[in-house]
Amino acid sequence: MNSKLPDVGTTIFSVMSAMASECGAINLSQGFPDFTPNGYLLDRLSHHAYSGKNQYAPMNGIPELRQAIARLTQECYGRAINSDTEVTLASGATEALFVAIQAVVNLGDEVILLDPAYDSYAPAVTLAGGSCKHISLMPPHYHPDWQQIEAAVSAKTRLIIVNSPHNPTATVFSDDDWLALANVAEKHELFVISDEVYEHIVFDQARNSAHRYPALFDRTFVISSFGKTFHATGWKLGYCIAPPALSVEFRKIHQFVTFTSFTPAQYAVADMLNKYSDEVHGLGDFYRSKRDCFINAMQTSRFAMLPSAGTYFALADYSAISDKNDVDFCEELAREHGVAAIPLSVFYKAPPNSRIIRFCFAKREETLLDAASKLCAL
Repeated sequence: MNSKLPDVGTTIFSVMSAMASECGAINLSQGFPDFTPNGYLLDRLSHHAYSGKNQYAPMNGIPELRQAIARLTQECYGRAINSDTEVTLASGATEALFVAIQAVVNLGDEVILLDPAYDSYAPAVTLAGGSCKHISLMPPHYHPDWQQIEAAVSAKTRLIIVNSPHNPTATVFSDDDWLALANVAEKHELFVISDEVYEHIVFDQARNSAHRYPALFDRTFVISSFGKTFHATGWKLGYCIAPPALSVEFRKIHQFVTFTSFTPAQYAVADMLNKYSDEVHGLGDFYRSKRDCFINAMQTSRFAMLPSAGTYFALADYSAISDKNDVDFCEELAREHGVAAIPLSVFYKAPPNSRIIRFCFAKREETLLDAASKLCAL
């Protein structure tokens, strides 16, 4: 058969997690915690499952959760959201990203991606009939060059996808970045997808979002994830906030992809937001302590640790250790040294000449210290 994605193989996250399992390596590759979510959240999941909340939820999500999302958005960013017309639950942020791309990208359209980019973006664009223009963010700072980005806009450009806090580089957009994005999008009449799944995990500045910029929000799908926020990635519960006209188009496609999402989890997360929203607001401090634990433990290693301003990832330059490319080095690291990481080059169309890998520090302290001990021995 003729593959619709002939150049796509198994995602690097699956590859490295499988290798970690095979080798018995500590898995600092795929971005999931090794600790349990809040007990109240788990109790409410059980409660709602046993009380009969096991059938289809409304296509756009239960009202209680959509209303809680609107309140949280108001608290965080000062933006009033209509929970009926602007909030849609999805089966994970990856589904929401896919649906948003399908909603606006047509045959022949161009989409601007800022590499290193999360690996689901480009295949979704291809499946929509579009093509990607890749703009590389360069190490060690990975700052977007907005003049370069604007110069890449053509008459065919339909969409730009941004991600802040950024996976995999752990950088965070400044106010100037958001304003520059708003200017480019408005000037060239582009749609925007703002991938904000790590929005609450920010360390060095206040949380920020496309929500704070009215001219930007009017043309933007903002994608978020409860899996990241509540340490429950396996629940696959995300959401999209977009203006009513964009939400209408989003829902047209969402209803034929998953239609609805994990019903008892929706009720449990609504309860969690209503009772423990302070856990959301404290997420930055929670992960800052884990970041500092890991980075401090790595100080005697030969890795050069790059700044981590947000997300639960940290980049490390291994130039002082090996001349191998990052894919081969990560395989060696897992198989011979017992720690699994992610090579950065796989997130680029045209990787720069660098030796940088990504570690996930969403782990228990003992896991981080054990991994750091192995890494410091290299």
